Amino acid sequence: MSKIIIAAFCLVSTAVWAQPGKFNGLDMNMGNLSRLSDAKTRSISPENFTGEKGKGGTSDPVKNKGQRNVANAANEARDLGQGWKVNPFIIINSGETFTIAEMEGPGAIQQIWMTPTGNWQFSIIRFYWDDEKTPSIEAPIGAFFGMGWNEFAHLNSLAVTVNPGSAFNCYWKMPFRKKCKITVENINNTEAMRLYYQVNYTLTEVGEDEGYFHAQYRRSNHDSTALHTVVDGVKGKGQYVGTYMGIGVNNNGWWGEGEIKFYMDGDKDFATIVGTGTEDYFCGSYNFENQKTKQYQEFSTAYAGLHQVVRPDGTYKSQQRFGMYRWHIMDPIRFSTDLKVTIQDLGWRHGGRYLPQKSDIITVAYWYQREPHAIFPVLPSRDKIEVN
Repeated sequence: MSKIIIAAFCLVSTAVWAQPGKFNGLDMNMGNLSRLSDAKTRSISPENFTGEKGKGGTSDPVKNKGQRNVANAANEARDLGQGWKVNPFIIINSGETFTIAEMEGPGAIQQIWMTPTGNWQFSIIRFYWDDEKTPSIEAPIGAFFGMGWNEFAHLNSLAVTVNPGSAFNCYWKMPFRKKCKITVENINNTEAMRLYYQVNYTLTEVGEDEGYFHAQYRRSNHDSTALHTVVDGVKGKGQYVGTYMGIGVNNNGWWGEGEIKFYMDGDKDFATIVGTGTEDYFCGSYNFENQKTKQYQEFSTAYAGLHQVVRPDGTYKSQQRFGMYRWHIMDPIRFSTDLKVTIQDLGWRHGGRYLPQKSDIITVAYWYQREPHAIFPVLPSRDKIEVN
């Protein structure tokens, strides 16, 4: 028995280490970390807005004093001089859009870290690939990183981590061929926001079979129907790789009987992929209930989790809210021409019958596809985005 196990382990190890094809620094895992590459690593932050080699930490606390977003910590660094911590953050005023990163390709974003202040739902992040005029990624920062209810919850997964106190991290690979531009808009009409951030990327070849990363935010409020559209109108060839969903329940009892459906490549009335229930799709079971405590049990794993349970406090938090994610990293859902994803909003009523609910549902859909992409629906207004 031991010989069989050892042989199997050797086969797996060989498969991991002996990766076929040319390694260009774009794909990275524990199996090829030792392989050398001609890729060039770069990083953009408020201390190096362009990511240029040898151009980081050049702000001068004396010469640049008083210049917003050039030397925001000049006072703190006044005794130390150039090369110290002179501009570690930016300030984005109310109603302002700031380009936090712009880079020439070919290359790929490998990791993003940021920690925004203020209302996370009032900070809108957008990504533009190559020279496109409409964004391929558009969502409130909070929802994009799985914090749709504007409250911290620890999230520990391969693609996204959220760590104390408000550290948002993204590890989705985001290739681009000509250019990448990332903007953050502050739609808060009363407060400026402070943003610390770092975008780590590589300059390297991008293969013809590499798709562009997309993410789209949607929200169904309680006056909507009991069917939430996660994404619709996707045209082209690609693969769906993840869902974040926040649900605010307006009724008593178990809320997660709804089935998720993937309509692809010409599906009309009936979908090709149909789940068996909300907690099933998010890789849980039986109401996410801890059988000992008889309470909802939070969990956060590499590919799926119910990472957030917002419980009523008897005063202002009057309703239950939940946050969950499902990353299709090992099982991407591939489509050739089109894609639509919906999820039913179902609970239970008397007599063992389903209850079509009208919950408050927030989702972000994540997928790769060839460009050009279909133009996204207009982002909801600030009042529709606000979490009350």
